[in-house]
Amino acid sequence: MANQKVLIIDDSKTVRMQVKDMLPKGNFEVLEAVDGVEGLEIVSQENLSLILVDFFMPRMNGWEVVQKLQDNPRLKSIPVVLMSGRREDVEKAVPDQFGYFEFVGKPFEQPALVQAIKSAMAKARSRQQALQKSAAAAGASSTALSNDAAATKNLQPIAVSAPAPSVNPEILALQTEVKALRSENMQLRTDVEGLKKQVAQIMAFIRQKMK
Repeated sequence: MANQKVLIIDDSKTVRMQVKDMLPKGNFEVLEAVDGVEGLEIVSQENLSLILVDFFMPRMNGWEVVQKLQDNPRLKSIPVVLMSGRREDVEKAVPDQFGYFEFVGKPFEQPALVQAIKSAMAKARSRQQALQKSAAAAGASSTALSNDAAATKNLQPIAVSAPAPSVNPEILALQTEVKALRSENMQLRTDVEGLKKQVAQIMAFIRQKMK
């Protein structure tokens, strides 16, 4: 782990010095920040191997720093150790995120800190492997889609006859009734014409009798 950079973010200078003294000598280049805002500035400028961050700090707390790291694909693989003397408060604030970082409760001794660092690195490796698998799966999916698109281009279009439009049964019934009414109307017209002729004949007969 030689020549790896570690960032300690804590508003207490005493804590920063204690953590720095507990790290293995000669293996780390240690950087320090007094709050989350300053810590993120260093994160953006340096290639870090580990971040140790206090949960409760002014301006930007440790959890806000962790969220910023999670949102950046380049930074989310950095191992993170979250430090706090109030584990219960941390668990209430982020109950579902302990799989992302490792927690160490203040005050702590060197063995506890070293163990937390090892655990944080193991979790970071798991995240990195998951990202690699996701990238590989995305690449395979993209290749499959490209192959499908190429195969589709080679297919000849198939003529498909349009389905006969369906006719509403109610409309059919109405059309039948209209046809029947038209027939009845024609029959009535014929009958009326016959009656007119009969009336005309009767009137002519009456006129002849009255002469």
